[in-house]
Amino acid sequence: QVPLVESGGGSVQAGGSLRLSCAAAGYNERRWCLGWFRQAPGKEREGVAVIARDAGIIDYNDSVKGRFTISQDTAKSTLYLQMNSLKPEDTAKYYCAAVGALVCYSSDWYTETRWASWGQGTQVTVSS
Repeated sequence: QVPLVESGGGSVQAGGSLRLSCAAAGYNERRWCLGWFRQAPGKEREGVAVIARDAGIIDYNDSVKGRFTISQDTAKSTLYLQMNSLKPEDTAKYYCAAVGALVCYSSDWYTETRWASWGQGTQVTVSS
């Protein structure tokens, strides 16, 4: 399977914005569910946002609702995460992930162990 490759991380001040990208060639078919996860030092990896390739569902972790937006450009085989109003607690390594479409429609999509394919991650640091 073609690897997932994240980009767009960096360092910003609180209140700033970043847009993460994930090259997801090989995951364009409607049978895929794509998502963003993050892992802060000393913490477990947590689900941030999810989108079904058939655009049937989008969902977010409550901690980012209203601030983050997940989107996709199937023509470019790219997944995005627009992050606005960033907070220091958003500091983490962010990962792109893929799995079969059914996970997108499950109540526990944010569970790390349900996901099959992972990128290497991109670091986001938010200073106060």
